[in-house]
Amino acid sequence: MQEAHDALLWKLDGLSEYGVRRPLTPTGTNLLGLVKHVAGVELAYFGDTFGRPFFDEEPPSWWYTEEPEPNSDMWATADESRGQIVGLYRQSWEHSNSTIAALPLDALGHVPWRPEERREVTLHHIMARVIADTQRHAGHADIMRELIDGSVGYLPGKDNMPPQDQTWWEGHLSRLERVAREANG
Repeated sequence: MQEAHDALLWKLDGLSEYGVRRPLTPTGTNLLGLVKHVAGVELAYFGDTFGRPFFDEEPPSWWYTEEPEPNSDMWATADESRGQIVGLYRQSWEHSNSTIAALPLDALGHVPWRPEERREVTLHHIMARVIADTQRHAGHADIMRELIDGSVGYLPGKDNMPPQDQTWWEGHLSRLERVAREANG
């Protein structure tokens, strides 16, 4: 899971505040919002679900409260700095890791925001769920970063791309566009 954490944060490197906050989909998905969301997911599932809440006092307004602003965990306000969001994300890893270390895999937890018949879960189930969610959002971040500035790769030094030059990629893209149009009739 740590590799996915690192990959998600790496997608922020070198970008301006606008770049990390820029909405790139019709629903407003953006890089810093993904980091904030995944931090919240980890804190909720590994915290509240197992009676190990992260927030000692009043949680932030975007937290899973009775009536948060819709989608407020998916973007950062102008008052929420990149450092605050990244710091919270790093704290969420520590909190998750302490829950995983403290409990057996079959430990029962209760997801308070789910319907009663689906609330009871095991730590094992939550671990699988959060790993899948984090990897999913790291994939979103891969695509968004490529749209922003063409950067690709899983982690620094691991771009997972064939070693081709820009001319080859342009030809490849043209070929795929041609094939798509042909397939469309």
